[in-house]
Amino acid sequence: MGSPVVLGIESSCDETGAGLVRNGRLLAHSVASSMDEHARFGGVVPEIAARAHLHAFTPVVRDALDRAELRMADIGAVAVTTGPGLSGALQVGLAGAKTLAFSLGVPLYGVHHLAGHVAADTLEHGPLPDPCMVLIVSGGHTSLLLVRDLARDPITHLGDTIDDAAGECFDKVARVFGLPYPGGPAIDRAARDGDPRAVAFPRPLSGPRDSRHDFSFSGLKTSAARWAERHRLRGEEPPLADGAASLQEAVADVLTRKAVAACREHGVDTLVVVGGVAANSRVRALAEERCLAAGITLRVPPPKLCTDNGAMIASVGDLLVRAGAEPAPLDVSIDPSAPLEYAALHPIARTARAA
Repeated sequence: MGSPVVLGIESSCDETGAGLVRNGRLLAHSVASSMDEHARFGGVVPEIAARAHLHAFTPVVRDALDRAELRMADIGAVAVTTGPGLSGALQVGLAGAKTLAFSLGVPLYGVHHLAGHVAADTLEHGPLPDPCMVLIVSGGHTSLLLVRDLARDPITHLGDTIDDAAGECFDKVARVFGLPYPGGPAIDRAARDGDPRAVAFPRPLSGPRDSRHDFSFSGLKTSAARWAERHRLRGEEPPLADGAASLQEAVADVLTRKAVAACREHGVDTLVVVGGVAANSRVRALAEERCLAAGITLRVPPPKLCTDNGAMIASVGDLLVRAGAEPAPLDVSIDPSAPLEYAALHPIARTARAA
């Protein structure tokens, strides 16, 4: 008997995703985004996100099954994001996943959202080398990880952001620049017509005495905001294309420089770049350039698998099933601020433990 079809459910923020994976192969996936509903607020509103997940859950699961030409009865396991993320949004996904797993009589696996981003690359490029260096760059997270067997081994954090993440920096600066939400794609589009050397934005935590693997983008965000403010105080409109290109260059420079240095230091010859900011054109191009020069193999998922989706959660579930991992207990809960230690995440609510 072969590996079962694993349904993955993602609902940590503003995308409701359902994906189907079997034996490392993506069968189909579907995503519904509530991004347009948040755009007028300049960021994600948790209550709106949770309500959108309620409306989208069943349609995205049905759509993924239809795309794969499968029936509900073909599902052999369910995997769901149990953290980190927005509490209400996670609760909707977990409740739906529990319902499906119970009604189908199949095991349920709780998955760490960031492990999902790591596993997304396997759907495009196959199994991860052991070991590999992983750079996660998203709206809420920027981390350098040493990854071995994703389904079995603990994940080693070499560095994390100490304040704003790279994607958060893009979102906040885009708002100051007057660009639409989400900020990352807007900055990328604006940068196409700009000069990346026009503005000498700082490269945070890049000095010899700074933490060599940690990240900080709060100061860069402030520097970009002050640059725009100085122009406006003079009655000028800031040259946004140049500002966007220079900001993007600073972020890409710091990310790729630290990632390649970490590969060299730890003797790792594969770098995997994942997360929403991995879809940024300059991050991808500079990573390719620097990895080629250093003799490092670069792996980056296609843009559609960089942003949040159910396929990445199904991929972790598939790895856990094939590794013989224990399913989640019936009283598995969510952990909105869960640290990334293992790919499986099976927290139990305090009230359940007390009972």
